[in-house]
Amino acid sequence: AVAKLMSVDCRCHGVSGSCAVKTCWKTMSSFEKIGRFLKDKYENSIQISDRLKKKLRRKEKSQRKMPIGKDDLLYVNKSPNYCVEDQKLEIPGTQGRECNRTSEGPDGCNLLCCGRGYNTHVVRHVERCECKFVWCCYVRCRRCESMTDVHTCK
Repeated sequence: AVAKLMSVDCRCHGVSGSCAVKTCWKTMSSFEKIGRFLKDKYENSIQISDRLKKKLRRKEKSQRKMPIGKDDLLYVNKSPNYCVEDQKLEIPGTQGRECNRTSEGPDGCNLLCCGRGYNTHVVRHVERCECKFVWCCYVRCRRCESMTDVHTCK
């Protein structure tokens, strides 16, 4: 993907902007563009039948007449569902995982909880704070409490 999306950039050198000497080099595309390309390949990937070792063939009968291109992404087995616990494959699932309610990223409740929603509960934190060293030999601290919302996947 990185090699396929490389482009050639050139710059002219010379007196008063003339192109007496032209220098060209290959540059890599942005990470975002490469990511979009790979995501598109993944979403349009083709499942093939694993019993035919000599000839690649689409697994779905309705699509077998369509040719497989040399740049197509192929797979034999479907990926497991990481949202749901599967003890056989040692996949813990996302139920009970802590998530960030305000994030739109991978740690956000919408994505991490796989659309199942989330529970919110208040957690009380008790810790020592405002600690001061008292001359010779001990530290005196206050006990501080704080309340925070914790969100966990259903």
